[in-house]
Amino acid sequence: MSEQTTHIIPPKNFRIKVCGMTAYDQVMSLDEMGVVFAGFIFYAPSPRFCLRFTDLTGIKKIRGKNINKVGVFVNASAEEVLRTVDEAGLSMVQLHGEESPKTCERIAEYVSVIKAFRLREDDQVLWKIKDYQPLVDMILFDTATSTYGGSGKKFDWELLRGLKIGKPFFLSGGIGPEDAQRIHEFNRDPVATDLFAIDINSRFETSPGIKNISLIRQFMQELNPS
Repeated sequence: MSEQTTHIIPPKNFRIKVCGMTAYDQVMSLDEMGVVFAGFIFYAPSPRFCLRFTDLTGIKKIRGKNINKVGVFVNASAEEVLRTVDEAGLSMVQLHGEESPKTCERIAEYVSVIKAFRLREDDQVLWKIKDYQPLVDMILFDTATSTYGGSGKKFDWELLRGLKIGKPFFLSGGIGPEDAQRIHEFNRDPVATDLFAIDINSRFETSPGIKNISLIRQFMQELNPS
């Protein structure tokens, strides 16, 4: 009788990305809490469009001890993305639309790129990412909806179980304060070898772009108990 192999993923301190930031003081609060990534959305139709609340100079002035500024773009040209990276002092970019592999590759020559994939229940994940996987630095899995991000809806994490992504990935899509235990359970699956960070947004807001800092703090404590 053959012995069944058990996959054991070691415990980790989960990195957190809080997307849809609009307020300087809130970014600084997250920095003090040890949040690693703050997402600024540069997509005008979004209710969290950061330039509705501040300007590029204001974003460039944000400098924390821990936090990296991530610019989130949807189908913007490479020229627009790279210009914004310079003017806003961004650490990396997240491409959340239908950007081509060539566009991603061009941007990745200048700045670290997270490519987002919006998953539907019948998607073949490895096929969907295959043309991008060698070209970008990280991947983000989100929920496919009629809008781009911030929907508060989850995709089926079973789509990822047992896969070898081969690239650090962010887990996103409707993650809420009640999901810490579910994330710990997901972390036991072999796919979590490549799990790089947890991405949260609308489920931790009092209004679009305004975060509930105490709720984020509680969630972080549940994810990473001391």
